[in-house]
Amino acid sequence: MADRPGKTRWTSPLRRRRGPGWAEQEPTWHAARPALIAGALERASARPSGNWFVVGASRDVRPGGGPCGRTVGGVEVVLWRSPEGGLRGGSGVCPHLGAPLRDSRVVCGTLVCHWHGLALDGSPFAGWQPYPVHDDGVLVWVRLDAVGGEEPTELPVVPARPAAGSGVDAVFSAAGRCEPQDVVANRLDPWHGSWFHPYSFVDLTVVREPRGEQDDAFAVDVSFRVAGRLVVPVRAEFTAPEPRTVVMRIVDGEGATSVVETHATPLTAEGDPRPRTAVIEAVVAASDRRGFVLARAAAPVLRPLMRRTAGRLWRDDLAYAERRWALRSTGRFPG
Repeated sequence: MADRPGKTRWTSPLRRRRGPGWAEQEPTWHAARPALIAGALERASARPSGNWFVVGASRDVRPGGGPCGRTVGGVEVVLWRSPEGGLRGGSGVCPHLGAPLRDSRVVCGTLVCHWHGLALDGSPFAGWQPYPVHDDGVLVWVRLDAVGGEEPTELPVVPARPAAGSGVDAVFSAAGRCEPQDVVANRLDPWHGSWFHPYSFVDLTVVREPRGEQDDAFAVDVSFRVAGRLVVPVRAEFTAPEPRTVVMRIVDGEGATSVVETHATPLTAEGDPRPRTAVIEAVVAASDRRGFVLARAAAPVLRPLMRRTAGRLWRDDLAYAERRWALRSTGRFPG
C-alpha cells in the first residue's frame, strides 16, 4: 500500500553487514602513527581546564541523600545537596580531628560529622573550606586550584550535548593504574576500535586526521555491532576540548548529536609512583525518531544496560591504558 501524502516512511536503523571477518580486515597499524597520536595528546594537554575535575554522576549526589566522597589528585573531597538541590562541596577531612566527612550525615542540607557533631552548611567554618563545584545536569565537577595549578576559571569546559531532556544519559565509572594521559591517549587512537573491540565495532575507517590546532578532530566511519551481522553505521568525530576529556560525537547517521564523553580524573597526587586514574564516561544518546520518546520513558531500565556496554569496552581499554603507563614508567614505551 502506498504511503499517505505527508507521511514519512519508516526505515530501520539496522543494516546487514557483509564485510570481512576480524582476521581479514585491513590492518591499521601503519595509519595509527605514534607521532600523530602523541601530537594530538600534546595539544590536548596544553588546553586549559581551569582546574576543574569530574567527580561523578549528578544523580549520585541526591537531594535528601547522604554525602558523596571522592579523592581527586590525592585530595579528599565531599559533595552533598542543599534542601533545594543545590550542590555543595569542600574538603573531605573534618577540621576538628580529621574524620572522613564522606561517612557523615546530611541533616536538612547540613553536613554533620559523625565523630563529634561538627556541622557544615557549605560556607567556611572552623578551618574548613568549601571548593567551587558545578553540576552540568549529567556530571558534577570540583575545582581544585592546588591540584590543577592553572589559572582558575569560573566554570568547567563542558562539551556540547543534546538539548536537556531530549536524550537518555548514563554514567559509567572505573579506575586503573595509570595516569590521565594514558586514558586520553587511548581515546585519541581510534584505529584500535575494530581490532580491539570487535564485539562492538566493525568496518572502522578513519576518514580525517587532525590537521592542527584549528582542525584537531578525528573523523571515523564505523558500524556499531548490535547482534550477529546486524550493525548501525555512523560517522563519529573525536575531539579533546581540555586535557582530561575526549568527546566522541555522532555527526551523521542514526543517533546524530549523541555524545560519549570520556573524562580522566587523577585519584592520586602528581608524581605518585603508583598512580590511579578514574575513568568517568558519560553517554548521552539522542535520536530524532518519533519512537525515541519511549526510550526516554524507559531510561531507568536502559541506564544499567548502557553502563554494562561501557564497562565491557573499558575492561579492555583500561588494560590498554595500564599497559601504556607500565611501559612509559620503565622507559620501554616505543617512540
